[in-house]
Amino acid sequence: MALQGNLRDFAATEILQLLGTQKKTGCLTLEWNTERALVYVQEGRIVSTRRPGMSKDDPLLNFLLKIHRLSEEQYRGILTIQKESNRDLEDLLANGRYLETNELAGYVERQILDDLMRITRWENGTYRFDPNHKWPGTPLVRLNIEGAMMEAARRVDEQRRFVSVFKDPHQLLGVMDLPDPSEPLSEEERELFGIIDGRHTVAEVVEAASLSEYEAYESLFRMLESKWLNFVGRKEPGAPEAPAPLARPARARQATSALREIAVALLMIALFVGLRYAGTQLQPPPVVADPRDPFVASSVRDLRFALDLYRRERGGYPVHLEELVEDRWIDAAQLRVPGCVLHYQRGRDGLDYRLDLSPAR
Repeated sequence: MALQGNLRDFAATEILQLLGTQKKTGCLTLEWNTERALVYVQEGRIVSTRRPGMSKDDPLLNFLLKIHRLSEEQYRGILTIQKESNRDLEDLLANGRYLETNELAGYVERQILDDLMRITRWENGTYRFDPNHKWPGTPLVRLNIEGAMMEAARRVDEQRRFVSVFKDPHQLLGVMDLPDPSEPLSEEERELFGIIDGRHTVAEVVEAASLSEYEAYESLFRMLESKWLNFVGRKEPGAPEAPAPLARPARARQATSALREIAVALLMIALFVGLRYAGTQLQPPPVVADPRDPFVASSVRDLRFALDLYRRERGGYPVHLEELVEDRWIDAAQLRVPGCVLHYQRGRDGLDYRLDLSPAR
């Protein structure tokens, strides 16, 4: 006999905890107005929140497209194969070599947590548990129900804080200060540092990031609290898009390439800041620059950051600044600060350096 009732009497969290305690196997269906959610459990653990096969609104498919892990071309190829074979999406992704099994399992877990966040907020609707409706394949994940629901509830609480901070999605985000080289950056934070440039709104950054909406806001919130970011203005809805597109190709994120993306993005920021200061005077920077000039200071600060990134990867600072150019951390032009001469000297052990500026004569 199926278990069923109204979410006004028992919340989704309570029902799932009951299924976990009794180690049930089957499918819990929840409905509220036009929304519908599925939670497959196996011996009291969550194994999926999607229908077997591949529907057009498949939450895993939409999640992978949102985080740019699947390209439109890959999506079309998977869609064609699925129509011919009627195989499940997880099977197509793993056996078609689109994703390694371990990597896919991580994405499935993240997608499940996103779905649990959604149903945790439901205060009304109906539920029905059918023990005869079981997940047909071998599950990639088996999440502890109590742990998963606690994490989903924590995320919902945190999301309320994010709404108060990011209440205006049209605000522009810019880099306020660079993290200390010893500060451990998460993969999500490295991802966002490569996007934020002072020209794109909160909504555009969240859309472009290879992260779920919650993950993007969680990282942005921490970066704001750390005073690495700030709001630098507002772009009115309907204003022309920023010239540099934010679309990112599907790829496997690697730490080294992410660090290089940060260096490139921050060098672009330095140029943007310099042009902004110049624009306030309606004229370009003077030919002979003072080392205290904001444009010069921004360029040097960015050069120091590139040096620190180099040290993280190589274990020490370069002997000569030209090594940054040879290894493509910066362009040769970025070693030339207008009106100034750079003086660089690496310490004896390679773990420190001295960088000074003097006016060009």
